[in-house]
Amino acid sequence: MARIPLATRESVPATQRDDFDSMLKELKSVPRTGPGSVLIHVPKMHHTLTELNHYLRDHSTLPKKVQELAMLVAARENDCQHIWNAHAASARDAGVPDELVDGLRDGDDVSGLSPDEEAVVNYGREFFQTHRVSRGSFQAALEIFGRQGLVELTALLGNYALLAFMCNAFDTDLLSERKEPLLPV
Repeated sequence: MARIPLATRESVPATQRDDFDSMLKELKSVPRTGPGSVLIHVPKMHHTLTELNHYLRDHSTLPKKVQELAMLVAARENDCQHIWNAHAASARDAGVPDELVDGLRDGDDVSGLSPDEEAVVNYGREFFQTHRVSRGSFQAALEIFGRQGLVELTALLGNYALLAFMCNAFDTDLLSERKEPLLPV
């Protein structure tokens, strides 16, 4: 159960109520699960982060497979059930092999990856586990994704780490229609 109640027009900052109203016209209702259910308590921030998320998902040079894999790496490394369950099936649909999705979920060493998969997994895992990226992992990712792609990959991993922090800190509810097994945490 979430640690804070659903946002209402009265509960958001008075100076952001017009933003809240505008968002509700687009969203149709207050989000009940996930990071949106937390972020909407500060509508201007929710809007700003949503714009970043839309850029990363809709305008990035990274293929959908790479995007979804990066989301899974961020979810797994941050033990975020919500993001994992929101993206594991879409990662599979985008071409991330079942063995890789399952291996990440279970915390296994994964091998036999394509170069782009290996670059994402190594880059993300290294950063989340050591708070640094080695020259080798950086260079491998740079060679595969280019400068713009690597900046976007880094932003995508950071964005989903932020969203995972929101979900985990506020103990947001999971989607009821999830199909993926829970992360073993």
